[in-house]
Amino acid sequence: MSERPFRILGIQQIAIGGTDKSKLANLWIDLFGLEKTSSYQSEKENVDEDILRIGSGPHAIEVDIMQPIDPEKAPKVHVPPLNHIGLWVDDLEKAVEYMTQKGMRFTPGGIRKGAAGHNVCFIHPKGNDEFPMSGEGVLIELVQAPEDVIKALG
Repeated sequence: MSERPFRILGIQQIAIGGTDKSKLANLWIDLFGLEKTSSYQSEKENVDEDILRIGSGPHAIEVDIMQPIDPEKAPKVHVPPLNHIGLWVDDLEKAVEYMTQKGMRFTPGGIRKGAAGHNVCFIHPKGNDEFPMSGEGVLIELVQAPEDVIKALG
């Protein structure tokens, strides 16, 4: 593939971790005034998170505040505190296929349903011998944009 078969449309989310989600809520909800839209827990992902929102409609950006269910287990969603960024992509399957061919390393789990209900996958923060491309120290979530977001941001 010589031409990239997908587009990154914008920032979908930022995810911030800490050992005590209530302290993050005090900052992001009580002080900054973000709206809490839902919560999500996963033993497998070792996460207890609240999903917040800045803005509305297709221009809204999600802010996830997270704490580990067990701080001793991996993944450690609170290390580093800026856990990951999420990017809207117009065609997640084509993006993953293209990037894999280019040597991108993804985290285990492949494309799956994320906390907010969109299909997602994660670019690994570190490359390896088989897949040398990575997020260069940053965990990056690719999020399948719904049609209204594709229309508004595309």
